[in-house]
Amino acid sequence: MLLSLWPHSWDRQRRAKATLVVSALLLVALLWGLGELLSLLPEPIGSNAAQFAQGARTTLALTLASGSIGLALGLAAALAKTASHPLPRTIAAAYIWLIRGTPLLVQILFVYFALPTIVPGLSLPEFGAAVVALSLNVGAYNAEAIRAGLLAVPAGQRDAACALGMQPAHVLASVVLPQAWRIALPPLASNLVALLKDSSLAFAIGVVELTNVGNRVQAATFQPVATLATTAAIYLALTTLITQFTNVLEQRAERQRR
Repeated sequence: MLLSLWPHSWDRQRRAKATLVVSALLLVALLWGLGELLSLLPEPIGSNAAQFAQGARTTLALTLASGSIGLALGLAAALAKTASHPLPRTIAAAYIWLIRGTPLLVQILFVYFALPTIVPGLSLPEFGAAVVALSLNVGAYNAEAIRAGLLAVPAGQRDAACALGMQPAHVLASVVLPQAWRIALPPLASNLVALLKDSSLAFAIGVVELTNVGNRVQAATFQPVATLATTAAIYLALTTLITQFTNVLEQRAERQRR
């Protein structure tokens, strides 16, 4: 019976890997071929195709950089909030409370304008300030998703691993985190998609990302319908490809969980 099921399972794994590869290739093709594609459209899009393409690349760069740092921050905050010592729990809880209770736009403006006055000599470029603010923001939301995954792992599994002589760090890395990751993956994927759209707020400090490009073009051409529709379409294409990529990861994690 197991042998009869193996080819079907193998085909599913191949399809999942193929979907991941195709999604990644489509995303790369979209980023690097977007300028040529948009140049075929009528004015005012055709003459500004290169600006839209560069804005899309900047948006994705903001998303990937902030998402990677935010994932690390979220893991650290989740572990701190579930620690037995009250000090890390208090620090993590304060961080999550502060970030989730204030608007992202205010956080971006604070990092860019206020932080250099608090820390003399610290002057972040627009892109760097946006990455810091976006990372801190998504990290707080990731922390709660990962914490939920950590708490969902039965305590008996930790006790059994410790009874086998495993060190606490080994138990965390080999037993707890893999299971918590599979549970937390869906909300983490949603946070990544939300981050891509939230990166549009970086235009407030002058980052020339996709929304900023669309705003500049419509201000120069007085054609808001075409420019904003193009901006929305590019965001939709990016989020669709990223969602497709994360959906495959979720399906693979779900199969491993079973």
